[in-house]
Amino acid sequence: MENNNFDTIIERSLALREKYHELEVSHHGSEWTVEEDALAFLTDAALVGRLTMSQQQRWPKANTDTELQHKLGESIWWLIVLANRMDIDIKQATEAFLTKTESLIK
Repeated sequence: MENNNFDTIIERSLALREKYHELEVSHHGSEWTVEEDALAFLTDAALVGRLTMSQQQRWPKANTDTELQHKLGESIWWLIVLANRMDIDIKQATEAFLTKTESLIK
C-alpha cells in the first residue's frame, strides 16, 4: 500500500470515528472512552477468528466471506482509531514493527 493511500485511509477512518462519536453523544450523552473503543476492537477481532473458522470449514456457518471481509476492514479501522486516540503514529508503529521483524527474520 502506498504511503499516500494509507494517509487517505487514516483520514477517512478518523472522520468516520467522529461521526460515530456524534451518534454516541446522541444515544448515551457522551463519547465512548478509549477503553470502550478497545473493547469494541477486541469484539470485532474475536469475530474475525470465528468467521475465519467458518470460512475454513471448522465452524458450522456458511457464506461468511462478506462478513469476514467487513470485520477485517473494521479491525484495521479500529487500530487506526485506537492509535490516534492514544497519540501513537500508526504509520510509524507499523514501519517500526516491519523493520524490526524483518531484521529478526532474514
